[in-house]
Amino acid sequence: MAERIAILNIVGLTPRLLGPAMPRLRQAAEASGLIRVNPVLPAVTCTAQSTYLTGLPPSGHGAVANGWYDRRLAEHHFWKQSNRLIGGAKLWEKVLAARPGFTCAQLFWWYNMYSSADWSITPRPMYPADGRKIFDIAAHPHALRDEVKAALGPFPFPAFWGPAAGIGSSEWIARAALWVEERHRPDLSLVYLPHLDYNLQRLGPDDPRIADDCRAIDAVAGRLLDAYAQRGVRTLVLSEYGITAVRRSIALNRVFRAQGWIGVKEELGRELLDCGASRVFAIADHQVAHIYVRDPALLPAVQAELERIDGVARVLSGEALRAAGLEHERSGDLVAFAAEDAWFNYYYWEDDANAPDFARCVDIHRKYGYDPVELFLDPAQRAPRLRIAAKLAARQMGFRILMDVIPLDPSLVKGSHGTCPADPRDWPVLIGTGRVDGDRPIEAVDVHQRLLAACLGEA
Repeated sequence: MAERIAILNIVGLTPRLLGPAMPRLRQAAEASGLIRVNPVLPAVTCTAQSTYLTGLPPSGHGAVANGWYDRRLAEHHFWKQSNRLIGGAKLWEKVLAARPGFTCAQLFWWYNMYSSADWSITPRPMYPADGRKIFDIAAHPHALRDEVKAALGPFPFPAFWGPAAGIGSSEWIARAALWVEERHRPDLSLVYLPHLDYNLQRLGPDDPRIADDCRAIDAVAGRLLDAYAQRGVRTLVLSEYGITAVRRSIALNRVFRAQGWIGVKEELGRELLDCGASRVFAIADHQVAHIYVRDPALLPAVQAELERIDGVARVLSGEALRAAGLEHERSGDLVAFAAEDAWFNYYYWEDDANAPDFARCVDIHRKYGYDPVELFLDPAQRAPRLRIAAKLAARQMGFRILMDVIPLDPSLVKGSHGTCPADPRDWPVLIGTGRVDGDRPIEAVDVHQRLLAACLGEA
């Protein structure tokens, strides 16, 4: 008989972390089976989630990374939320075809907005015309937004991303998941718990303080496991990628600038990367970079330049892109992967004084790549928290402010992901669908079939 299912997406969870600091999750793995997952490439949030929910590689669903460059608009996009960007039938849609009346709650998994899920909640600031940014959530149905905030209080957005990111966001999401469960009893609940992502990048996986983060998320997951069990819901646990230690960062766009390939324009005394005018540029995303080359005649020279860079492990083009499942109109003409101990930053300026104003802010949409340095306060600033308080007070008084408290030092970052770690103990996991003969790993695209079988009551 088909069961109701909850899938906990515990970001960054790996076999290596499932030790004494995670008694509840380790117990779940021992009781219901742990499978190592050979991660989809790139091993980043949007790509992994889309593959799990569709069973397709990036060439099929289109999430080639967390961001991409639109050649027709000559604009880059990061962290877009419309589910209509993702090709392929989603997990709950396939189950609904076989189980009429099947319902789904999508709780903070990405590409959340305008999906066919019955209930959804996702982070979504408001941007009034006066330039303010007001933290909030979006929800479907619309009334759900005010109802869940009235019950649980506002979503702690600063705890979701930025220098204050921590356990508070995962705790709120877990409470929201149970609130939706109690009121609506979805047949499938997709629950995103991001806590491990933060300090694994800030401190690195080898820092002893990571044990505290493991204990914190294990407690949150344990409460969900208990609550769902009491209500007859079967809980599965998975993760998207493993985070490994890094010791260096690579600025591909600075390399391209030295070759005269980057287009840069000055606005208000700051430099902006002009993607549309650039002959070559990179959209960086953790340990992967999509390189867009406007002049095909430059491709051999660009690939050769990339392959000369210390820390670039491999460069895919042509048939290699197709074989990797990364041939898509959103993909770069070349795709570079960093060595396991390196990651790509988006920096293109040669002097920090010329960096755009948003470089020193938490600004996930305007930057030309993912920026984990947003997890830090600038150590060069005196009393940064007092400075933030003063800026917030000014905002309350109606002044427009620039929250420029983020450093420009990529060496602060100690952990990253995106490539496939050499050690399978650093791979993502699937818990709750049994074991595999010989303890062999499964491919990321095969996770989908196991989730589908669980929802259909076939496994």
